[in-house]
Amino acid sequence: MGLNLVVGVLVDTEHDDYTAMVRTDFVAIGELLERAGARQWTEPDLDEEAVAEFEVWGYSGLHTLRRLAVHLAASGRLPEPLEDGQRATDDPLLDKVYDALPSDPPGRFDHLVHHSDCEGYYVPVDFAQVIVDNRAPGGYLGSSVRLLEEARRLAEALGLPEDLDPQAKEVFEAADAEMPATEGWQRYGVESYVCLQLLQAAKLSVSTGAAIAFT
Repeated sequence: MGLNLVVGVLVDTEHDDYTAMVRTDFVAIGELLERAGARQWTEPDLDEEAVAEFEVWGYSGLHTLRRLAVHLAASGRLPEPLEDGQRATDDPLLDKVYDALPSDPPGRFDHLVHHSDCEGYYVPVDFAQVIVDNRAPGGYLGSSVRLLEEARRLAEALGLPEDLDPQAKEVFEAADAEMPATEGWQRYGVESYVCLQLLQAAKLSVSTGAAIAFT
């Protein structure tokens, strides 16, 4: 099963039940933002041309990038690439961070790491602390402003050009390689692909004012 991030989720009006559910989610998000003392936000009406989907190499791809983030936060260094057959979710440090609540003060990658991997939203409002609340879809509400900052930190650590197209041949070949490269961002092919997709999604969210929705 795949995992996509969508910016402009309300533009597709063919599925009325889903649209109604999303609108209900956005009402709850508005209330959570108000309780947190954050700026109020309303999903804008976007043209179809402004809507975009971003694929993040399935659920496992998102976890591989989160694994890099927690190691970078803990030691200032990237961990070695995963070996064939290894899963990011088996990483002891990532597992420990997943079991904990977002830190106070916030950690360097809290908005990336502390979020559901299958549902929920990032909204283009700048708030430092991830909102953890059962009324938030997926239990977490993140800031796409903070997600953009965090993805940029990871890109810098990877030596990954921020403006590189995630659909470029060199990116896909690195992500699909059986053995990781020996140097550069290509050592972390899947992680780099996911990072680039998150960068694009967060930039579009911030520029349009629309939420990132997990679908």
